This record gives sequence, structure tokens and C-alpha cells, in this order.
Amino acid sequence: MALSLQPPADATPPQPRPDAPPPGTLLPPHYVRCFGCGTEQPHGLHLQVQVGEGATITATFTVTPAHGGAPGLAHGGVLATAMDEALGFVAGLQRRPAVTGKLEVEFVRPVPIGTELHISARGLGDAGRKVYVSGEARMNAPDGDVAVRAGGLFIVVPVEHFLTHGDADEFRSTIRVNSEIGSYNP
Repeated sequence: MALSLQPPADATPPQPRPDAPPPGTLLPPHYVRCFGCGTEQPHGLHLQVQVGEGATITATFTVTPAHGGAPGLAHGGVLATAMDEALGFVAGLQRRPAVTGKLEVEFVRPVPIGTELHISARGLGDAGRKVYVSGEARMNAPDGDVAVRAGGLFIVVPVEHFLTHGDADEFRSTIRVNSEIGSYNP
């Protein structure tokens, strides 16, 4: 199956903002209680994300028993979450807040508990408020067997989106903390 989420022909190539962290930078979580990347989420993925060249990132996480679905195997929803999180970090390199508009996931092979997944993700193109991204997760090494492929469409939203629909005080606190530690979030 080929992923269908592709930018339109007139999309512009994605570019990180000039003040985005340089390649090799390990990115902090965008929110410490985020299930995908948060350090204060006990059963979360604790995704470790590193900036790559251009509009790319790499990320890793180890599938634990808390991430299980069938006995001994990762839950597909957890794998989809990992891909959503990684793709979202690519959209975040542009330092504009964005939310997932559409996520397409292809499960290539089962992922056993204990597997370290190596995710690579890249921007495909931007069309107005739409940011197109894709990625894949490989098992136990950056060049290991492909386990999951994903494509995403992220929609750039104003900061007010989070203030209106989420916990405004918590959001303001998160933005302040991220500014203090040099995060790329707005």
C-alpha cells in the first residue's frame, strides 16, 4: 500500500525557520505530560527526538509492556501515536503551532515488546496552512526492518486554538517553560 497523503504540485518545499535548532539538537518535549514525548508521563512513549538536516527529525522509543496490545506485541494505536508525534515534530520545526488534520498509517510488520523503534520523518511540502509530512519506523536500528510507515497533514493554527480549547493556564506555563529551555515551539 502506498501512502496517499501528498502535497499538491504547487506546494512549497518545507524549510525550518532560521532560528530553529541546528541538526543534532535533542529536542525537549513540547509538553512534559504529553503521552508521546513527555518526561512526566509514566506510561508514555518518552520519544527522544533529534533535529536532522533541513525539515527532518529522527526519534527513538522502546516499546514497553505498557504499550502492549496482543500478548507480546505493541498496540497499533501506540505505534500510530509514535508516528503522529514524530511527524508533528517535523511540522514544529517551522515554529508555527500546528495540529494533526489527518494521519495515515501503514502497519508493515508486528512489533514485539522490547523493540527499540527508530523513526525518521521529513517534511514533504507546505500549502498555505497545510503542512505535509511522512515518516517510517524501523526495528532495533536506523537501517532495521521497516515496521510502520505514516503520512500526515498538519494544520497551522493560531495560539488561541490551545487557549480556547485546552487548559489556558497550563498552556501558558508550558510555553514559558519551553522558552526558557530553548524549545522551538512558539
